[in-house]
Amino acid sequence: MIRFLSIRDLAVIDRLELDLNRGFTVLTGETGTGKSIVVGALSLLRGGRASADLVRTGATKAVIEAAAELPDGEERVLRREVSAQGRSRAFIDDRLVPTSSLRTLGACLLDLHGQHEHQALVTPATHLDLLDEYAALGDLRSAVRKSFTDWGEAREALDEARRLAASQAERAELVAFELREIDKVDPADGEDTDLASERHLLANADRIHRLATEICAELYDGDNAILGRLDTVWKQLDELAELVPSLAAHRDSRDAVISQLEEVVFALRPSASGIEASPERLQNIEDRLAQLERLKRSFGPTLGDVIARRRSLREETTGLDGQVAAEETLVECVAAARASYLAASRTLSERRRGQATTLASTLERALAELAMPQTRFTVTFSEAEDESGWTERGREGVEFYFSANPGEELRPLARIASGGELSRVMLALRTLTADEKSGRTLVFDEVDAGIGGEAAERVGAKLRELARYYQVLCVTHLPQIAACGTDHHRVRKAVRGGRTTTTVDSLSDDERAAEIARMMTGTQVSGNVLATARELLQSKSE
Repeated sequence: MIRFLSIRDLAVIDRLELDLNRGFTVLTGETGTGKSIVVGALSLLRGGRASADLVRTGATKAVIEAAAELPDGEERVLRREVSAQGRSRAFIDDRLVPTSSLRTLGACLLDLHGQHEHQALVTPATHLDLLDEYAALGDLRSAVRKSFTDWGEAREALDEARRLAASQAERAELVAFELREIDKVDPADGEDTDLASERHLLANADRIHRLATEICAELYDGDNAILGRLDTVWKQLDELAELVPSLAAHRDSRDAVISQLEEVVFALRPSASGIEASPERLQNIEDRLAQLERLKRSFGPTLGDVIARRRSLREETTGLDGQVAAEETLVECVAAARASYLAASRTLSERRRGQATTLASTLERALAELAMPQTRFTVTFSEAEDESGWTERGREGVEFYFSANPGEELRPLARIASGGELSRVMLALRTLTADEKSGRTLVFDEVDAGIGGEAAERVGAKLRELARYYQVLCVTHLPQIAACGTDHHRVRKAVRGGRTTTTVDSLSDDERAAEIARMMTGTQVSGNVLATARELLQSKSE
């Protein structure tokens, strides 16, 4: 509930402070004095839309502040500031917060029913919420909402998996193609180097044979071969060493020199014997090297890279095959989530249908107390044709049907009810959904529009009854309703120093009688009217 409300520089209000009590508080005053501005200030505290037009002319900002007691007993201070440039700031306990935080807290604290709030009834989509609120189906609604969310998330996961699978199918096709290209060639590590060497030998076979043969002849095979002539050299070196002892050491290298030259001859023998210069083999090598080069251009640059790529592609193929199993699991999850939603929504639907009849009969009795004794009321259900119509609220829609006059068939409330009838239906619904532990504040801004006489008296009594459970604040022009209030505040507008200002006064019993008398007849209040006003107040206080 709101304990204290402070408004500064909002529209025509320069400064206003209002203490509010539990029970039924009425705000009255002439049309245009600014009663609805007070309601607008509460709307801003509830996170409503702000604009620069709300700031009083000449002021830098409008400030609305309230000391509130939440339903759980916790006390908070809410503040909303709107600058002349239209910027808005929200505070909770002097701590700057997002407007959304104020909106969340305000939703726990305040219900606003403005001049056209009962018009919500003309939107059939709201009827389902009203039925559920009456039937206290919050827990079942939450279960349906959660199962619907879970089902949606499961479908999104499956859709994402399928989108991924589609892209992976393309990827799998590419992987398979690349793997076939590599496997078709089936390269071996280092094969290109070995083939290049063999190709070089085959391409130069004749020259290699000629050079090897000539070298072997010079070293060993020829008539004047070097190895044969070395015996003469070594004999001459022996004689020379006898004459020059320092040369004796070179005789020791004789065996090493001979061995090295013989090794050269041994190594050259195969080449000297001739390399088989097969044009067919050379062509096969050229073709194989061409295949390997194509692979290296596509997957290289080296043949080792190509082989590593084949290994990677095989591993990726295994991973892509696993996606099929993952999609099957997700399909099962979607089916399970859908079944859970169906079960939860079926339970909710059964409870709704069971409570709809009770709501209709109870509402008819409540409307009879609001001077609508012949009212007939029913709740109709419409099933969603397919899954596209399923929502977090269930698989059905609800619409209220109504007849206020005997002999008239039931028709959609949204199409045939008058403004006064809609006001009383909304008030009756609010009374039926009252919660003794609520502690919330209900604000009615001219919810009595379109009614008068006995209906107004009934509405006033119903608002006073509602105040047993809520803090009720009502802006009204009807004396019958004003007389039912437990607290009465008068809103007045005056011009001071060339500026329009609005003030709110808390009325004593005598002042209340005078205000109610004014509401009965206008500015001319006779003694008889004043006496009638006092009598009216007295009757409502009994």
